[in-house]
Amino acid sequence: MRTATFLMLGLALTTTAAAGPADEVRCREIGFSKSVEAQDRELFPTFIDPDARFASNAVLRGDEAIADAWSSFFSEDSPRIKWRPQIVEVLESGDLALTRGPYRIIDKNDQGEKTEGWGTFNSVWRLTDHGEWLVVFDAGSFPDETPSDEQRALLDAEDDCG
Repeated sequence: MRTATFLMLGLALTTTAAAGPADEVRCREIGFSKSVEAQDRELFPTFIDPDARFASNAVLRGDEAIADAWSSFFSEDSPRIKWRPQIVEVLESGDLALTRGPYRIIDKNDQGEKTEGWGTFNSVWRLTDHGEWLVVFDAGSFPDETPSDEQRALLDAEDDCG
């Protein structure tokens, strides 16, 4: 019994230690999304590395250019976007991570009717010398995907990131 207890304790500690950086990155990604959901124009760029690259129809270079391009999400009648990581992977070195998951954009068409578009985002995060995760690369698919029930639930779920 004593051996089993120690084995379970060791497994729990290993799992917790291994999940630490991945959970940090997951919460940073969620915080990044929440900055846009709350239309917090000042908080949004604090998640972006000064040398970041965001790729869509063109490549945006640097945190200022990215923040400027995303300004369309920070006004009263702007489209609403929300995303959550479905996959989080951190390299063994502990300084680079990948997040991937669904995003949803809610907007209005020319007739004023609500529209909903879904896609997939991919972000690469780097751990700075100050211990903060910043996004360095970001790209997403065109919002014409059909989400799974799991992806819908992920965006509707409460998070535990605080």
